[in-house]
Amino acid sequence: MDASSRAALAVSRERLAETTRGAAGPGLLALADELFAVARLLEGQLSLRRALSDASVKPVDRAGLAAQILGGKVSEATVDLVQTVARQRWSRPVDLVEATEDLATEAALDAAEARGELEGVEDELFRFGRIVAGDPALSRILSDDNAPADGKGSLLDRLLSGRVSPVTERLLRNSLTVRHVGNAENRVIRLSEAASARRGRSVAHVTSAVPLTAAQEQRLQDVLGRIYGRTIGLQVTVDPAVLGGLVVRVGDEVVDGSVATRLEAAGRRLAG
Repeated sequence: MDASSRAALAVSRERLAETTRGAAGPGLLALADELFAVARLLEGQLSLRRALSDASVKPVDRAGLAAQILGGKVSEATVDLVQTVARQRWSRPVDLVEATEDLATEAALDAAEARGELEGVEDELFRFGRIVAGDPALSRILSDDNAPADGKGSLLDRLLSGRVSPVTERLLRNSLTVRHVGNAENRVIRLSEAASARRGRSVAHVTSAVPLTAAQEQRLQDVLGRIYGRTIGLQVTVDPAVLGGLVVRVGDEVVDGSVATRLEAAGRRLAG
């Protein structure tokens, strides 16, 4: 999204916060389900998302169209939120889909918070991301835009049903059955980071050749916290391929202090 669409998303998120303030878990989860369903509707109907994001049409008329299409089919809260989205100015029609997905994700995390499960949801998302990263066949299937959404959904049901929170299940199912998933592992990482952000912290994804002790993790957290000026949570993956040292990623920043990378760089220098 460009700056204009990000500003529109911020307004839509504010409306969501007003709508969900004080709401209970079941209602929030139902709201998330409906918003995900609307996002899928917009994803599948180009003409509709164009109509709802057409800057030549008055915002009130775009909102009226949203109410006409959704009224009586979803809750009043969902209609109101989609009307809010439709009133904003979006740079591209697809931004409308992404914004609705974002609101659905936030509503699901609201539900996790209301249920006292936010930390658990974050951990489950991280662990599932590691499963995807460690299984090339699974990653390939979930990342394949040509794979049927129903087939992906059935696969996820087998993997997740009864093993994770209902919030985690909904987040993964809806995120990984869209038309354009891209990289499945990255999708799951973004969900995990959204849960971490809700807990008021950033996440450092750490790869180490050996497990870190509790004392080592605490020292690393303290160092990263001083560097970034905020609380940093750790999600640690053990990978013997790094040989020694650590690879640390916080957001888009990567610090690679692994022996494997240093050896590779030395080899390139010698070859040159």
